[in-house]
Amino acid sequence: MPVIALLYKKSKKEQFMPRPVKCRKVCHFPNVLEFFPTGDYEKKTPIVLTVDEYETIRLLDKKGYSQEQCAESMQIARTTVQRIYEIARKKIADALIDGHPLRIEGGDFRICDGQGSNCNLGGCYKQELYQKYAVEKGESIMRIAVTYENGQIFQHFGHTETFKIYDVEEGKVVHSEVVDTNGSGHGALAGVLNALNADVLICGGIGGGAQIALAAAGIKLFGGVSGDADKAVEAFINETLDYNPDVKCSHHEHSHGEGHTCGEHGCGSHSCH
Repeated sequence: MPVIALLYKKSKKEQFMPRPVKCRKVCHFPNVLEFFPTGDYEKKTPIVLTVDEYETIRLLDKKGYSQEQCAESMQIARTTVQRIYEIARKKIADALIDGHPLRIEGGDFRICDGQGSNCNLGGCYKQELYQKYAVEKGESIMRIAVTYENGQIFQHFGHTETFKIYDVEEGKVVHSEVVDTNGSGHGALAGVLNALNADVLICGGIGGGAQIALAAAGIKLFGGVSGDADKAVEAFINETLDYNPDVKCSHHEHSHGEGHTCGEHGCGSHSCH
């Protein structure tokens, strides 16, 4: 075979190798992960809407973004937005018209931490937090965040208005301060903690969706804790913190399925780049 032919010949593996999937940036994790029709719905197969598909619905239909703005926010191509959006609309139509349960989980996505220069098209509170807190944090620092109100651990994660963050080095708190969440609700709070570069969250009740979002951001959760915030952090440092690994939030009646994100099932191990 001529040399020039060898140079341009592709193996079958190269010819049919799928393009790497680019993780889609999600700024707001869904507050509600499951929707059920009334009646005998248990016999019908649930339709699964991925988190990145949900984000296109939120940005295009709820916030009124153009496809170009949506693409900029999610940091993907406009054609990709169009394709994801069409799939999402079809799934929602099938659920509504045919009476299927709808569940939101999985997908190729990453939780926004405010690093992007075009984060939320400018004016993003997470971007402000990232610039202040993530850059300042040293490698030897473990940052603990606590849902906080008047010195106590606030008991409903999704409604917390402030976090108290503690920087711990060599088993001692070297710095602490109270940070406003700027009115961020359930779905955005994991992003706020990610922008704060928190390693650990101590809180009271927390819903399944928020737990999945925290896992996506790589933040370890210690829920079901009450009482004085400073003492809880001290107990955590001393490995004596009393917490509930199966914590639930009383505001969320349904259990939620496990989601897969770029951190654990997408970018990390599913060729999502």
